[in-house]
Amino acid sequence: MISVKKNQRCFYISNDIKLARKMNANGVYISSTNKNLNLKTTNLKKKFRILGSAHNLKEIKIKELQNIEEIFLSPLFKKKTNQQLNIYRYLKLRETTKMGDISLGGINDYNIKKLNMIKPIGFAGISYFEEKKGP
Repeated sequence: MISVKKNQRCFYISNDIKLARKMNANGVYISSTNKNLNLKTTNLKKKFRILGSAHNLKEIKIKELQNIEEIFLSPLFKKKTNQQLNIYRYLKLRETTKMGDISLGGINDYNIKKLNMIKPIGFAGISYFEEKKGP
């Protein structure tokens, strides 16, 4: 079991609230492909967080029905796909919901400054943090 206090990391299970409860996880991540509206969210511990992801308005509305608290909106800057949101679409999607937004996709040293303009509650970027690792 991962010690949250020791390494300051949170432990999340993907798409399985029952397993997350059993493993005493900090929360659960519900992917954009999970459209199940019958998620059992009763009897959860007080600080248990439910995160989700979405790429468009339809997926955002599904996540609201699933009682998601915070949502990863992506891809924000990623250039390898034609489905890039860009800042204007991102802001438009964010206005449609009261969920906290977390920016995801294509974040690097150049465009991280743009995050200050949109002020998400958080951001995630695998390649951004891999570059910072060092030898």
